[in-house]
Parts: sequence; C-alpha cells; structure tokens
Amino acid sequence: MYQVGVIGDRDSVIGFKALGMTVREAESGEKAAELIRQMASDKFAVIYITEPLAEENQTLIQVLRQQPLPAIVPIPSITGSTGLGMRQVKESVRKAVGIDLFDSAESSADE
Repeated sequence: MYQVGVIGDRDSVIGFKALGMTVREAESGEKAAELIRQMASDKFAVIYITEPLAEENQTLIQVLRQQPLPAIVPIPSITGSTGLGMRQVKESVRKAVGIDLFDSAESSADE
C-alpha cells in the first residue's frame, strides 16, 4: 500500500502526524535530499516538502517528476510561502492545457 510523507522543519510538519502521514524532519537541503530518495525508494505515492527545502532540491525533484510516482508537492513552511508551490501548479496547468489559466483568471478579476 502506498503512503504519504511530509518533509520539513519540525514546526512546519509536526501537525501532519495527526493526519496519519509519515513525517520526517529535515533542517538542511542535504538531509531533505536523503529523505526524498529514501521515500521514493520506499514507494511513497505523495511526498509533501516545505518550499525552502524543495527549492534546495530542484534538480532531484525534476528527475523524480519524470517517473509516475512519487508526486512531490511543495508546501509553505511555518514562515510562509515562497511562491514555489503556486508557480509549479501554474506550470503544470500550462503544460496540460497549453495556456496559463491562472494569468487569464487574474486578468479577468482585475477588470
């Protein structure tokens, strides 16, 4: 059975334990890379990772995105969002439909 994991600093990820997710603490990009590789080989379906650690591991994450699993999803840390998660969602939508629906929606809302 597939699992869902969360990687990040303690304060940002500890609450996910209550949801039954596997939580791994990492304070550095190197530790996060080690945990990403471990979770990927342990057949995790989804790995949530705080945006600062995801930014430090973009190359590894891009390599893993070429595979069907795991899905690696950046989430804001307790200090706030860097915008990485939303940028990646926008890019995924743009690739899927051929246009940036978010920019179109934002333009319509401004009018």
